[in-house]
Amino acid sequence: MVNIIDTVCAKADEASIRQAGQILKRGGLVAFPTETVYGLGADALNEDAAAKIYAAKGRPSDNPLIVHITERKMLDAIVSEVSTQAELLMEKFWPGPMTLIFKKSALVPYGTTGGLDTVAVRMPSHPVARAVIDAGGGYIAAPSANTSGRPSPTKAAHVEEDLCGKIDMILDGGEVEIGLESTIVDVSTDRPVILRPGYISQEMLKEVIGPVEIDRALLLDSSKAHPKAPGMKYKHYAPKADLKIVEGREEEVIAAINRLVEQGNKAGEKVGVIATEETKDLYAGGIVKSIGSRKEELSIARHLFGILRDFDELKVDRIYSEAFDTPRMGQAIMNRLMKAAGHQVIRLGEKKDETV
Repeated sequence: MVNIIDTVCAKADEASIRQAGQILKRGGLVAFPTETVYGLGADALNEDAAAKIYAAKGRPSDNPLIVHITERKMLDAIVSEVSTQAELLMEKFWPGPMTLIFKKSALVPYGTTGGLDTVAVRMPSHPVARAVIDAGGGYIAAPSANTSGRPSPTKAAHVEEDLCGKIDMILDGGEVEIGLESTIVDVSTDRPVILRPGYISQEMLKEVIGPVEIDRALLLDSSKAHPKAPGMKYKHYAPKADLKIVEGREEEVIAAINRLVEQGNKAGEKVGVIATEETKDLYAGGIVKSIGSRKEELSIARHLFGILRDFDELKVDRIYSEAFDTPRMGQAIMNRLMKAAGHQVIRLGEKKDETV
């Protein structure tokens, strides 16, 4: 059981960042903004501090943490080898929303890596994140700052909702820019593999290093797999209500969701609908929320986790969502949405509507 802590909530400024650094250096926990989502930071080289992250989040201890750094030269102390492909990716995408998995050095404790001989490393671009990392000693483990399994936090209020009383400090740097966690690429073997899609797409990676595979576990319910990267094994991003994704042609999806909402209303249920700016006015009932515009896919990514939390506050019983196979970020958006729905999909236009 996590002891109740008097959590300090502060706007991110020079003084609060300095205080955050002191907390991290003495083994405490600090939540701070990054360009992707808010992270929960601890000293990555202090196994006891890493253990506090797992306890505060209720996170399984075999789910590895990502180590955050601010300079390329810092990498050499925590990894045992760096491939040419990794160097090319770092040169192109660091600092930014890309995590790379390397073979670890002896300096990194197994408590940080989830018992693995590999370590996940990222160099964020957010100025507050970078300042906190430097103030805290330079190697900061930071998974998303939420209760394990809940939607990731895209603003400080989300962190406060989940972790107030469990961590030492929350730095408020406003709403994040991207809203989805980083792309994770395993470069610890000869063939780079995407373990988690994100803002940096497979196509963008291919332009730099050639062919990049996608881990098959992304397409499956991977609950039996030993996770090599965060989010591979356990249910993630889940709202409290039952969530189903409805796939098919736009007009068929709208008609199907309208029928499902009507059925739910007749059963006395409170039903939520995740729509877009283009479709929100075409739903006849339920609590309809627009996730953004299909013409601006970053808006969909940025609002996904916030909408799931909004529906929790509204205490809906069921949520039906459109699918969002947008051109560049669609793979990452659908990865998060599928995990949030527990892979429950209603596919239209087949011999019979099928839920998988």
